[in-house]
Amino acid sequence: MVTLAEVAQHAGVSASTVSYVLSGKRSISTTTRQRVERSIRELGYHPNAGARALASSRSNIIALMVPLRTDMYVPVMMEIAIAVATTARTHGYDVLLLTGEEGPDAVRRVTGSGLADAMILMDVQLDDERLPLLRGTDQPSVLIGLPSDTTGLTCVDLDFKATGALCVEHLAKLGHRDIAVIGEAPAVYERHTGFAERTLDGLRLRSQELGIRLLHRPCEGGYDAMAVTLARILDERPGTTGFVVQNESAVEPLLALLRQQGRAVPEDVSVVAICPDQVATQASVRLTSVSIPAQEMGRHAVDQLVAKLDGRGSDEVVLIAPELTVRASSGPAPSAAH
Repeated sequence: MVTLAEVAQHAGVSASTVSYVLSGKRSISTTTRQRVERSIRELGYHPNAGARALASSRSNIIALMVPLRTDMYVPVMMEIAIAVATTARTHGYDVLLLTGEEGPDAVRRVTGSGLADAMILMDVQLDDERLPLLRGTDQPSVLIGLPSDTTGLTCVDLDFKATGALCVEHLAKLGHRDIAVIGEAPAVYERHTGFAERTLDGLRLRSQELGIRLLHRPCEGGYDAMAVTLARILDERPGTTGFVVQNESAVEPLLALLRQQGRAVPEDVSVVAICPDQVATQASVRLTSVSIPAQEMGRHAVDQLVAKLDGRGSDEVVLIAPELTVRASSGPAPSAAH
């Protein structure tokens, strides 16, 4: 292991000068700094993380809070987490992953221990109980998600309200008048999870404006739960010709059940999904869908957080506009096709 003293000797400067170059705490002439940096590179010196943290009052770690709940689609959460981790590395930060459902306790642990310089929070609820603690601390944070009150917060998310509206508009243009929404598991709505609630707001509002009859039914996902949910929908609204699915684990069971009932997609019924492109393109019928921009959300969150750490950032809400890709699962409503 190369030591700081050896770097100093190689560069022909004092150990304190090397320390100042590393921490940036004092102004060092360009020539001297370049000489020290060249010695660091040539010798392959890596500062001890603990010593570096003491010297700079920074840990160079970002805490990422991702509660891994059984009712959430984990692949999307992990895709966002990977985007956060890879983007953080480009800025010189490592990521500490907190996956427990600790709520405010996790925020207290991070802010009180100096474990991390900043936080990114996922799985944001409309009235998230972590938010008062975030507003009460000087530690920078970014939410991937949107609570009902964004005052004093920095948030990044897909515009889920616009997403819901876009799905209704697409089906309405194709002549569908009765649309059923197969939603997330009931617990997701009971927690008032932001993305699910805001999608529903967009769906309902645009349906009302366009004179569309809308039915929303949460679903646990999986074949058995989907069979019960579909039977209920078709019993209550037998004229349903359009489905919007916001539940990745319900997609394939829905398509299988429709096939069993002799309902062709898209000739008899149309299906639009809100899901990752991979889910849409690998389904048994290639799905018309609004993509979840997981990587973009992760990158935006880190860029905003680093700007805050560097004293450049300000509280703002970044909503990514939804994009609907038409594939094989949506077509004219049966009555509109004649």
